[in-house]
Amino acid sequence: MRSISLSGGWLMGLLAFGLAIYATPSVDPIHAEEKKPAEKTPAVVTVPVEADMHEFMEYVCEPPYKRLKAALTTAPTENATWKAIKSDSLILAESGNLLIGRPPEKDAADWLKHASGVREVGGSLYKAAKKKDAAESRKQWELLLIQCNACHTQFAGGEHMLAP
Repeated sequence: MRSISLSGGWLMGLLAFGLAIYATPSVDPIHAEEKKPAEKTPAVVTVPVEADMHEFMEYVCEPPYKRLKAALTTAPTENATWKAIKSDSLILAESGNLLIGRPPEKDAADWLKHASGVREVGGSLYKAAKKKDAAESRKQWELLLIQCNACHTQFAGGEHMLAP
């Protein structure tokens, strides 16, 4: 009888040990990162430094516009010129993102359409400049001005129209 109780005790201990192992969450070091709960990204609120849209356009958008106008009058040949074109086109493309965050109270959907267009065409100009493609850069430059002028027509009463 004693051998049966000893083997029963061993059996119960083994069963308890097995259950403890089964119930313990396994740690898979290879996939441990995948199992971590996603961290919440804190909300970021942008606050314009300059609330007046005319001032914003004059000091953020106008300088790169003027430099691009001069740089794209002829096909650029020097690396420094292409670098400047890339810089200015990226500034104007990213200004589209800034404009998206500044919709007016009236006609906000149209504003967002214009701002997104500036971002997209400005991005296309940047990509063309990265390839040093003069013809495509000029084409995208002119399309960018169409985007800008469409917005100026609607939101600035046709003032501040840009010319290539």
